[in-house]
Amino acid sequence: MNSKIRLGISSCLLGENVRYDGGHKLDHYLKDTLGKFVEWVGVCPEVECGLGIPREAMHLVGTTETSRLVTRTSNIDYTEKMLKWARQRIDELEKEDLSGFVFKSDSPSSGLKGVRIYDKNGIPAKKGIGVFAKAFTDRFKFMPVEDDGRLHDDNIRENFIESVFVFKRWKDYVKEDSSLKGLVEFHTRHKLLIMAHSPRVLSELGKLVSMGKAVEKKELHERYLAKLMAALLTMATVKKNTNVLQHIMGYFKGSLSSAEKAELLETIKNYHERFIPLVVPVTLLRHYTLKYNEPYLKKQCYLYPHPVELMLRNHV
Repeated sequence: MNSKIRLGISSCLLGENVRYDGGHKLDHYLKDTLGKFVEWVGVCPEVECGLGIPREAMHLVGTTETSRLVTRTSNIDYTEKMLKWARQRIDELEKEDLSGFVFKSDSPSSGLKGVRIYDKNGIPAKKGIGVFAKAFTDRFKFMPVEDDGRLHDDNIRENFIESVFVFKRWKDYVKEDSSLKGLVEFHTRHKLLIMAHSPRVLSELGKLVSMGKAVEKKELHERYLAKLMAALLTMATVKKNTNVLQHIMGYFKGSLSSAEKAELLETIKNYHERFIPLVVPVTLLRHYTLKYNEPYLKKQCYLYPHPVELMLRNHV
């Protein structure tokens, strides 16, 4: 990385007292742990669009397709006010060089998934998306985004942060190189990581890169990024990770001693049977990569997807 990753976030998750009741929803992991490696850009849609602190609570009413942002008691509709502000704020955020966004779950303005929408009879259905969150994701279609609540799940957290680092590396490539040769290098570095999510998409991306000279650069980049980020939305599983680990082991077929081979096979087997986390076989493979000076593996982002201090693979 050539610069610190910048991520958008709902301001209340950083401990800012901007909620409707004057409180906050500080998330210590996001602010204090992940915050050591990223630069947060806080956004509070309700305050920034002109509503006060404290303020009357709001909710979504209508249907998934036509939801409105309305105060709970006085029934004031703030949808247009929010949308007008959102268009301007998103224009500003486009200049902030963001590589992801963490939204406040269940918020009628910022919730990303499963926000309650109340029908005409006052019956809620958890099928909505916050007004600002929808406007943001409509503009930044491929940027990694998540709800803070879902990030409590170890697998979702690891997947989101991995995607953020991939997206940042992609943006650095486009900004600093953008050549077909650079795309080949980017694809090569990410092959095993993509394989852990979708072997099918890995094959499709390989074919796309191979025909790169026949495709206009902008179209090539758009098609590649769309497939790449779609692949990362498919969660890596124990089975798929095991396949990647065994694939990596093949690079040491002529190098490992019989004792080392037995140890590695046992470690991968223990991971596959869920006795140990992914970090254990990956650490062993990193060791062999350096010991036997395997140049292809040294470049693989699968072995070094994000800072080890985040300990994301210690739990998956």
